[in-house]
Amino acid sequence: MSAVVLIVEDEPILGRNMRTFLNARGYRAELAASLGAAREMWANLHPDLIFLDHNLPDGLGLSLIPEVRALDPWTKIVMLTAHGGVNLAVSAMKAGADDYLTKPASLDEIGLTAQRMMDQARKEGAARYINRLDREAAGLDRLVGTSPAMGELRRRIRALHAAEAAGSPPPVLILGDTGTGKELVARAIHYGGARSAEPFITVSCATLSDAMVDDQLFGHERGAFPGAEERRLGLIEAAHGGTLFLDEVAALAPAHQARLLKALEDGRIRMLGAVEDRTVDVRVIAATNAPLPELVRDGKFRADLYYRLAHVTIEVPALAKRGQDVIQIAETILADLQTRLGRPKLCLSKDAEAVLLRHRWPGNVRELRNMLEQAAFLSPRDAISAGDLPIQGMEVEPPSDDPDVEPGLEAVERTLIITALRTHKGNVTNASASLGISRDTLRYRMEKFGLKRDFYTG
Repeated sequence: MSAVVLIVEDEPILGRNMRTFLNARGYRAELAASLGAAREMWANLHPDLIFLDHNLPDGLGLSLIPEVRALDPWTKIVMLTAHGGVNLAVSAMKAGADDYLTKPASLDEIGLTAQRMMDQARKEGAARYINRLDREAAGLDRLVGTSPAMGELRRRIRALHAAEAAGSPPPVLILGDTGTGKELVARAIHYGGARSAEPFITVSCATLSDAMVDDQLFGHERGAFPGAEERRLGLIEAAHGGTLFLDEVAALAPAHQARLLKALEDGRIRMLGAVEDRTVDVRVIAATNAPLPELVRDGKFRADLYYRLAHVTIEVPALAKRGQDVIQIAETILADLQTRLGRPKLCLSKDAEAVLLRHRWPGNVRELRNMLEQAAFLSPRDAISAGDLPIQGMEVEPPSDDPDVEPGLEAVERTLIITALRTHKGNVTNASASLGISRDTLRYRMEKFGLKRDFYTG
């Protein structure tokens, strides 16, 4: 289906040339020579793109921008300005135009601008679709677990949602070890609140290079620096109306902390190469695994930014402190793997559950997911056993003197190997295959546990 372009231009020759040129390139282009005609055609056509002249017989084209924006925020608008009309271009951008062209513009320039606007519209449409999918899959029900720690976490998130419904949402600082699911908590806060239909933009502060951080956060105008061939929104403005999630915020350098703080306090940003500030409305959620109070004390993190971010603090519990939650989370991960791998019977055996419950999980939920994915990919059986788990280097709780406490990982592993050797009468090849490990790995384990193959051949 062809993109619809409305040309609002009262110069007959220019308007007809633009229409002919764009139609020849696959667009459905229509021409309006006045504001009145433009309003009528816009209501009937619902165009994807508007080329808008300013000086029209019945008024100023600039007045049409807020009318269009009020009814359709997604239509692309390009303002046509006279040579040297910098003030008009700035006013148009502030009113909601997406770009501008200086007249007289060549037909090639018009074609390139139309293509750029349509490319941008497709990307934004895809982003809205992904946002809708995220909204459907990021509620409180995604925070799996019935442990007291998770119950308290959900209670605090519900309190935030209630506060947001009553007024402006407060900034939130999420604390937790690596892999605990801080971004999942941030998404639950956003998608359960009043801004759920608006963007959720993640800024990975640890990956922002010093050279590009201002461009990434604040964006740039066309021509702001060599190679800046088109205007690009920064991540802060991309989150306008929604949530800006600052992941690993402690990684920001002090100079960038200062610029971020000013933007958050003023609610205004200035793109690189711009002459005026732009108003932004964002809700801020930050996350870190670093001890921010210590960094503030040592002068490595700004105290004013810390207090700006930490209006509400939420701590995500480590997986090792969540007890039986690990099994529920594992089952959720396996349900996803069942679909992805086309293996609807994929499950955990009891011995595998025992291993998971005894593990200390230094990598938290991320480690659990990686472990189960590896086991599912490599195991030929639907029931993942302890032998399928990548157990090398795993940290386990020390043995307990309490006879009612389940045995540790090594005890479980030793029992599994003995059972496999007995079943296969000491045949290392068959025993290793049944355990889902290599023969060399089995031989290493047998030597470690002092097990002799000959003992089981009888």
